[in-house]
Amino acid sequence: MPQLIPGNLLTTAMAILPHDEVEPALELALSLDIPFWPQLPHVSYYEDMYVQAAEHFPGIILLPEQNSIRFDTNKFYDELPEMMDHWEDLTYFDISETYSVVYHRFLSLDVSQYPAIRGQLEGPVSFGMKILDENDRPLIFNEQVREVLMDFMARRAQAQLAHLKTRHPGAFMFIDEPGLQFIFSSVSGYTDTMGREDMDRFFAQIDRPRGIHLCGNPDWQFLLNRDLDILSMDIYTNAEIFRCYGKDIKRFLDRGAVLSWGVVPTGFEAFDRESQDHLIEILEGVWTTLGEAGISREQILAQSLLGPATCCLINPDREKTVAKAYAWVKSLSRRLREKYRLD
Repeated sequence: MPQLIPGNLLTTAMAILPHDEVEPALELALSLDIPFWPQLPHVSYYEDMYVQAAEHFPGIILLPEQNSIRFDTNKFYDELPEMMDHWEDLTYFDISETYSVVYHRFLSLDVSQYPAIRGQLEGPVSFGMKILDENDRPLIFNEQVREVLMDFMARRAQAQLAHLKTRHPGAFMFIDEPGLQFIFSSVSGYTDTMGREDMDRFFAQIDRPRGIHLCGNPDWQFLLNRDLDILSMDIYTNAEIFRCYGKDIKRFLDRGAVLSWGVVPTGFEAFDRESQDHLIEILEGVWTTLGEAGISREQILAQSLLGPATCCLINPDREKTVAKAYAWVKSLSRRLREKYRLD
């Protein structure tokens, strides 16, 4: 399969930013090689990733004054026919201006000078684990609701990707799935077999390019063997674990997929004790291990992006450390691209 997403250590990032104003957040996102529309929960409750994903899903109850989102089963069955009536109308499943002013501001910009742009949507597994019904039971455990949820979220991702591609032919999607790190727990009740079937069903309904972003530590073999075009991860925290999956990483790259290495910490304490030289050591150490698994340095570089390690909403300096982390990402990219003579 051809490589559909640029590599060569270009920069991008996950979407959540701590800003309380739209324009500075957009400016920061647009400072990277592959920009995105930021999710800004400090601007509005509707800019929260779970709230944005919930738009038009039957049974959802939003309580903005309580910063709460719930689900009611009877309401789900009452509203399901309306959603199905709109199934062929892709624009119905896109994000409205009520649910993201930032998204529509991004869509109004001329982004043709960038090599690609990126969107994102909260994934169905994480959504299903987070949102509780009237009995405080996660939606992921309701089989009928879960099936609808998988198809609904696929429709939403497809709608956003199609819209972004009208602004740039190189648009692609991150599906944010922090919940995937929990499905392998013996106490989860939602098994990896269920997750495999659901993820494959979900991605089969979304055009390429598309992939998964998460900051946690899931079963990497599980993710590397899904039909993804990109996997975005926190390598700063998970380097020692991830480097153990050489054979799976090789198969992943040999399919033309791209790895986005989240290497710069955004928490102010971790950032303050780091150096760019050490972060390069982390990356090159993993790449050396992968070389021992038969993956050439040339292939790794050609199929890699760089980004921050995680989102961060809790720094006491709000967006200041995050902005510094973005500057470091760009500096690391320049240094490594010069070192390896990348175009």
